[in-house]
Amino acid sequence: MNTFKKGVHMDIKVWMYVIYLAVSVGLTIWVARALSRNGQVFLEEVFAEERLARAVNSLLVVGFYLLNLGYVTVAMKHPDPVDSTSQAMEELSLKIGLVLLVLGALHFFNVFALGRYRRNRLRQLATHPPLAPIGRLPMPSAPPGSQLVGAYPGGPQPTAAHPAGPPPAGPQPGVGPTNNPQTR
Repeated sequence: MNTFKKGVHMDIKVWMYVIYLAVSVGLTIWVARALSRNGQVFLEEVFAEERLARAVNSLLVVGFYLLNLGYVTVAMKHPDPVDSTSQAMEELSLKIGLVLLVLGALHFFNVFALGRYRRNRLRQLATHPPLAPIGRLPMPSAPPGSQLVGAYPGGPQPTAAHPAGPPPAGPQPGVGPTNNPQTR
């Protein structure tokens, strides 16, 4: 009876391994093909050269297969005996779930790294820096009887006419020929 029980354990465990390998390898191939096919457009945008994008896409697919199938084979071993089909299903779902997490992590790492590379490339290709501001917005006027925090009467006085940049465009109150009696 002990030999029969040992044989049943082995059969359940072997079937668990077969199903795990079939599902994991199938998922790896499906995801790699989908990422390769749909990622080609993204890589062409990142590298701005179709030939280089195809080469990088092939290298990413090979690396994807090596990493994921390597993980699948390392994670296949299960040292404890499997006593029932339900226990085999639980272990199988844990192993396949970990494979899916590894697939997702590899995918997001690739997208993140390629996105950073693209941003840096676009920044280097920029012919000129962004435009500097042309002027300043006028200060809002305070309602009668209220005092703005840091306003000139009780607060600090400016040290220069316009310390933060060029003078604002347009007529300024208190400046010009209308307030200067000598120029009239």
